[in-house]
Amino acid sequence: MNSKPIAVVAFGGNAILDAGDDGSFKTQLEKAKAACRRMLAILHKGYQLVLVHGNGPQVGNLLLQFEKARDVIPVPPLDVAVASSQGLLGHMLEISMRTVLEEDRTQRDVVTILTQVLVSPDDPAFHEPTKPIGPFYTQAQAEEFRRREGWHVADDSGRGWRRMVCSPQPRKVLEFNTIRHLAESGIIVIACGGGGIPVNYRTDSVVGTDGVIDKDATAALLARNIGAELFVILTGVNQVYIDYGRPTQRPVDRMTVAEARRWLDEGQFPPGSMGPKIVSAVEYVEKGGREALITSQENLVAALQGGARCTRIVP
Repeated sequence: MNSKPIAVVAFGGNAILDAGDDGSFKTQLEKAKAACRRMLAILHKGYQLVLVHGNGPQVGNLLLQFEKARDVIPVPPLDVAVASSQGLLGHMLEISMRTVLEEDRTQRDVVTILTQVLVSPDDPAFHEPTKPIGPFYTQAQAEEFRRREGWHVADDSGRGWRRMVCSPQPRKVLEFNTIRHLAESGIIVIACGGGGIPVNYRTDSVVGTDGVIDKDATAALLARNIGAELFVILTGVNQVYIDYGRPTQRPVDRMTVAEARRWLDEGQFPPGSMGPKIVSAVEYVEKGGREALITSQENLVAALQGGARCTRIVP
């Protein structure tokens, strides 16, 4: 068994498919390769690597495809769409990681784990859809989907209107022992895609659940479960800011758990923006994690080498 420490890295589905992209497999594959090249820096720092990807744009597109084909093929439930996106993105990331490993002359196996995540059927989130998925729309387009398809829609942090779905809290990653064993063996693991396939035990056996789990929350839970020593959240900015968007805006290089909790209480990190990432990082550190790092994809390599500013959350 390899004794190297484990790093869990969470990044959004928009790292592979962003607004304005043509949506083709070729374009997504090229962006996936670029993302994987940056991940090599973590291997070079001596960590084993577990990747947790988002799926917001991809699962939203899948749901759109399902809706347009509903007269021909029955529309599957949301947990099936999440599972489909895990396969799609896992395939893409495996191809990309194998390619960049060959370029780097690094010998590693890569595997995607179809991952189910337990949620409570009584989670209050099931009564309040707040998780944005899919592409951005104008308000008029969103209202049309609300009227025609019965979607819940809302403005997404001023960037445009999107479909909103329920987002229950993750309680347990059912495959975490397998993921830990593979990572400790030196295998690069792609797991918990899209936050994991939501399941529950409302019946005598596990069943799929309609919802989408926040990938940062699941990644933090997984990082704790497998004893990861580093938890990285990649986002759209190089650092976390206090008073973001105001004249008093300032970056935070290092944030203790106590400071993070205080700033969360003050409303510095809105729920629809940086809030869930800060909460996930804090919970990881509070429950035994050594350090959480929040930065952008483009800044990751320099941040790991100590040559760039980023935000580190510590005890």
